[in-house]
Amino acid sequence: MAGGGGGGRPRAVFMAFGTRGDVFPVAALAAAFARDQQQYAVVFITHSAHRSLSAHLAASNVRYIPVSSPPVLAAEKVENISGGSQSNHEDESFSSRKMIIQMEHRKECLSSVEEVFGDDPSTNGDFVVINFFALEGWHIAELFQVKCIIAAPYFLPYSAPSSFQRQFKHNFPLLYKYFQEAPANTVCWTDIIHWMWALFTESWGSWRSNYLNLSPIPFTDPVTNLPLWHVREESPLLLYGFSKEIVECPGYWPSSAHACGFWFLPTAWQFSCDKCMELSRNMNFSLGSVMCAKHSSMEHFLVGNSYSSRPIFVGLSSIGSMGFLRNPKAFLMVLKAAIESTDYRFILISSGYQPLDSAIRSIASSVTESSEAEASSLSDDSILLFNGRLFCFSGSVPYSWLFPRCAAAIHHAGSGSTAAALLAGIPQVVCPFLLDQFYWAERLHWLGVAPAPLQRQHLIPDNDDPSSIHNAAEMLRGAIKSALLPEIKAQATRIADRLSFEDGIGEALRNLKDRVLVQDQPEV
Repeated sequence: MAGGGGGGRPRAVFMAFGTRGDVFPVAALAAAFARDQQQYAVVFITHSAHRSLSAHLAASNVRYIPVSSPPVLAAEKVENISGGSQSNHEDESFSSRKMIIQMEHRKECLSSVEEVFGDDPSTNGDFVVINFFALEGWHIAELFQVKCIIAAPYFLPYSAPSSFQRQFKHNFPLLYKYFQEAPANTVCWTDIIHWMWALFTESWGSWRSNYLNLSPIPFTDPVTNLPLWHVREESPLLLYGFSKEIVECPGYWPSSAHACGFWFLPTAWQFSCDKCMELSRNMNFSLGSVMCAKHSSMEHFLVGNSYSSRPIFVGLSSIGSMGFLRNPKAFLMVLKAAIESTDYRFILISSGYQPLDSAIRSIASSVTESSEAEASSLSDDSILLFNGRLFCFSGSVPYSWLFPRCAAAIHHAGSGSTAAALLAGIPQVVCPFLLDQFYWAERLHWLGVAPAPLQRQHLIPDNDDPSSIHNAAEMLRGAIKSALLPEIKAQATRIADRLSFEDGIGEALRNLKDRVLVQDQPEV
């Protein structure tokens, strides 16, 4: 890619950081854009931990550029998930480590974008797309004088501090006036208070001036620090990857914000097994068998004739790697207690979280050594526990295939799991842990497709003493019983019917092309 520009081709840089749920939907949008606009040189910048995306992106002619920072720290920019139990010394040590990683992360981001744009002058068609955990991209786009667009598959995960407007008006009275008096369709105070306030924090200011040679305060002159009165930038396009059927978009949002519909991943991206992925391409995905011989046990568990009801999905995605699942054994004991007091069966997707997988294997081996036939290992990533009523799988399969075969879904209220369960039309039991998960959990309850959210100690208690396990299992059992009520099932079906008409990626692509391509048309 000469000069990063692909021989004069316009360039599109997609940059997304955070967990799988934060990053993969934006990658799906990048791939869709690359297939639709083949004249573009498209790159995708994200954590090296998401390297599994590389081959999928390459199939759509998207170049994958990794940075070394860990996904969890990207989320910790918003909330220190380590909790408040650390000593001052540990807090200082964590903060200094975080600062070092953050500075290296920003350096790698700048280097990656420099590699793409090189010394070539930017063209009118060049642009950068970021998610809310990749605000580096906004400042770097300013450096290279290209458009910046925001693409978020989740509800805005942070809001401005209550004192922000007062402090901003006091510290930058002229800039405040600049935004308040902004003409229509240009950056205005509505944009600032909705999401752009985060661009004005002190940490960004020093990086802008010291490393990017930009004014420390966006939209000001680097010499005088006065607002750029003679320059009015277009209000940035903000693409949300959720449905207007689910999220109310209030009138005080910027007019440039669009709820496109949920951004579902291509089916092939969701298999951990290559053979299963190949089978899914050759068969009727919605109806037929898509599991290879090695993983056929999952299908047998899901549709076994000896069971009168469908199993219940359990999955916490990246919650374990974020440090919340401190006692995996206690989590498994809660599921066991729920199994023993009901006729429920569960299918647990561990998302490859090593401590949870180790706890599963430990229970399986201890039971196997005893005389009880309570557990069996089906393959290196599939284990049956608790008299064959808990199927544990450390890989991944498409939720669009799995969820319609389940009676309900128990999850962490992440945007991806929430969307997949809504589309499948099944009841949900949710236990939020951080950021936008609390919004989704309350929203699902309000919509009538889930009971009131569980508190975390009622799903993953820190202690595995009998009392903690019993109390958690009782709360979980009660939540499942409520979720399976006929009225909640019916409401879940009604919402799924409405969502089935949406094409979230397609709508986002249309909005994106309208913004970045229209100005490239020759003047008549």
